Amino acid sequence: MVSNTKQTERRRRAKRATVGRAQKRERTKAGTPKFPIHPEEKKG
Repeated sequence: MVSNTKQTERRRRAKRATVGRAQKRERTKAGTPKFPIHPEEKKG
């Protein structure tokens, strides 16, 4: 049988990983917007 400490640590680690994925997704969506690499030059 697994000790309560090991079981708790394992649950916490799994939860951190799940939360981390959600946070990374949020950061990716809210990050730098896409912009054209070679914008058209304005002459004038």
